[in-house]
Amino acid sequence: MLGIGEKNELPTILLVDDDLVSREVIATVLTLHGHMVHSAEDGDEALQMLRAGSVRPGLVLLDTQLPGLSGSELIAKLRQFGQDEIILISGTTPSDELIAAADGFLLKPFAPEDLQKLLNQHNPKIDQPDVADAEELVINPTTLAQFRQLMTESTVREIYIAVVTDLHKRLEALEKAIATGNIDEVRRIGHAIKGGCGMAGCMQAARLGAIFETKSEGESGIDQLDNFKRALLELYSATQRLERMLEKEFPA
Repeated sequence: MLGIGEKNELPTILLVDDDLVSREVIATVLTLHGHMVHSAEDGDEALQMLRAGSVRPGLVLLDTQLPGLSGSELIAKLRQFGQDEIILISGTTPSDELIAAADGFLLKPFAPEDLQKLLNQHNPKIDQPDVADAEELVINPTTLAQFRQLMTESTVREIYIAVVTDLHKRLEALEKAIATGNIDEVRRIGHAIKGGCGMAGCMQAARLGAIFETKSEGESGIDQLDNFKRALLELYSATQRLERMLEKEFPA
């Protein structure tokens, strides 16, 4: 369900709940109170939506009893996409371990006011970028200026949309390669990201692509994979920053 009547001060919500009635009722109530609401019936569908970039939620409402991928494992996957607002929802109180992994818990049924009160109380648990990372340029302004001199604004926009679309595909492939320990495939994908994003002036993504491509001397396979996992989180964040920049630079 896609909500209407979005208010800028309210976060876009991704609602993940396998119960159709609960999903529709919660989405309708939150939409009427000004939220933009997207919904998924399980964890796999939610992750597919995030990988495709079809939704960029400021908040995830996550049912605690989903079929398939769920619980702490699903929360960890959502964190990889930069989700720092994950609120559990359930008709019963979940385990302390699960509550600790999320950013809050709401007992069904709950009111929009309960959600807002909870959001005002908690601090995000996802690692925040350091100052140097926050100041790193998303796109090289010289490259962008050159593109604008040579092409129309719509063509430049199409180039960067293509970059973002490709990054989402590469992220999914990287996640699989890292999970299976396929370092050669990780390096191959990193080389492609470094080259393509470098040509487009996407500096953050190109730098991270180089990290995936490079094999450090004297580094064990386990250490290498740990570094790749950290770089993967950074690349998810860099892709989201690129998307936000494009929305401001090239409004539809």
